[in-house]
Amino acid sequence: MSTASPATPARSPKPDSAWAPLAARVFRALWIAQLVSNVGSWMQMVGAQWLLIGHDAALVTLVQTASSLPVVLLALPSGVVADRYDRRGVLLTAQLAMLAVSGTLTALAFADALTPLLLLVLTFLLGCGTALMGPAWQAIQPELVERRQLGQAAALGGVNMNLARAVGPAVGGVVVAGAGAGWVFAFNAVSYLGIAVVLMLWRRPRTVAAVAGGEKLLSALDAGRRYVRYAPDVRRVLLRMALFIPGGGALWALLPLVASRSLHLGPSGYGLLLGAVGVGAVAGAFALPRSTRVLGANGTLRSGALIFAGVLVVLATVRIPWLVTGALLFAGLAWIGVLSTLNAAMQTRLPGWVRARGLAVYLLVFQGGQALVAPLWGALAERLGLAVPLLAGSALLLVSALSVRRWPLDGAEGADPAPSEHWPVPPLVFEPGPTAGPVLVTVSYRVAPGNEAAFSDCMEHVARSRRRTGALTWGLYQDGQDPGHFIENYLVASWSEHLAQHSDRLTLTDRRYEERARDLLVPGTRPEVTHAFDTSSGPVVPDTTNPSWTGDGPRR
Repeated sequence: MSTASPATPARSPKPDSAWAPLAARVFRALWIAQLVSNVGSWMQMVGAQWLLIGHDAALVTLVQTASSLPVVLLALPSGVVADRYDRRGVLLTAQLAMLAVSGTLTALAFADALTPLLLLVLTFLLGCGTALMGPAWQAIQPELVERRQLGQAAALGGVNMNLARAVGPAVGGVVVAGAGAGWVFAFNAVSYLGIAVVLMLWRRPRTVAAVAGGEKLLSALDAGRRYVRYAPDVRRVLLRMALFIPGGGALWALLPLVASRSLHLGPSGYGLLLGAVGVGAVAGAFALPRSTRVLGANGTLRSGALIFAGVLVVLATVRIPWLVTGALLFAGLAWIGVLSTLNAAMQTRLPGWVRARGLAVYLLVFQGGQALVAPLWGALAERLGLAVPLLAGSALLLVSALSVRRWPLDGAEGADPAPSEHWPVPPLVFEPGPTAGPVLVTVSYRVAPGNEAAFSDCMEHVARSRRRTGALTWGLYQDGQDPGHFIENYLVASWSEHLAQHSDRLTLTDRRYEERARDLLVPGTRPEVTHAFDTSSGPVVPDTTNPSWTGDGPRR
């Protein structure tokens, strides 16, 4: 990447500063444009929910579902799109599509033709745009800032969203009360232009290519699923999110009902309640570096869940607006602490070739969890009143806090997702086509006497590495006549898939696992590797005149 490129992360003299990522010009411009867009989105959320406030509770909570459900449906395909195609183009397309949908929403609102069904349908379409851009937006962060600043970048993303939450709902409530919902929809439509302009001016370097560009859609989708399945540290982040979101989502689903039914507030009052959450989250972002140093990541997750649980108890039992507002400040602090910790953990655990797809799964758990639980909380509130679902959400958050001890956020000590091309291209006597396969890779090891059990244990890590980078099946076998002779077999769908393992899918962490296993071999020996191709369509005749043929297998 050229240092002249506007996307090049600037070298900050204070890399540990919370504001260090803003030294990168493109990151700074996108951050400011995103802030304006997020303000518009929160203004629209207030307008949409308030237009439905006279209907039953389930219908009001469906606004949250309509915004989040597209992530459930589109997150994984959007991740594939972001890995296959230019992420700048994906983001720009999403922004222009959301501009068109929001413009339609505005026109219908001013024409007084916006029925509840149309409102939910258009909100759903806006959610589709958000689902399309979500993985690409997350995945470009390492292109804009240095890897060591990804934590700060994630926190600044939280600051951005919560500054918008502090300002947007309050402004939106005032505008809805004074001028009508049409004007908040209009502001939201205009707000998409800022991000679009920055993206059009950003010339993404040619060296930054879509790493999944050669994969077909379904195979790329399966590769992302396979990676997450065989990456324990990534799955642990998703588990922690899945344990937090059901209880945490109760606040967002039921807060408009708390404002109108429990506290008897109008749209401006509801906007102020959301604003209090935003103010608390901004304060929490500044406190996060210190709290993380004192509590650690697991302590931050535990404390955040406990604080959020307490806030839900306050919402269920207190009818004094200023006390509820004060409690919501702490809700914002807890929310930003938990989400920034999990987002930074996810970013630092994913290699570049599958980053967007991995983050798509993360967004699926986050947004999809909220979409699924919101109507359940609304239906429960309609039948049993607001206190019951709020207290139930608090109980779920207590379970989340207690479970940190059993399932802590760990497993990434020393993990490095940077690419490692430590496998050379196999020197074959013929050139297989990209679709040739499946390919059976066999690796033979000579293990030193007494190291057999340790070697087998080390190969469990290697097995997960093989599977998450492309292996469909994997097995390790010990020779019955020679206990020190181990044979590893794994099957890859195609030759291009196996070459991808060689070129860009392996990481420094994968290399470390392989080296640990190799340290247990007989000194002076090395693994012997063979590549065998399916002959169902007939055998391939070797070309022994091929000058690249050396007769020697690839060294590992």
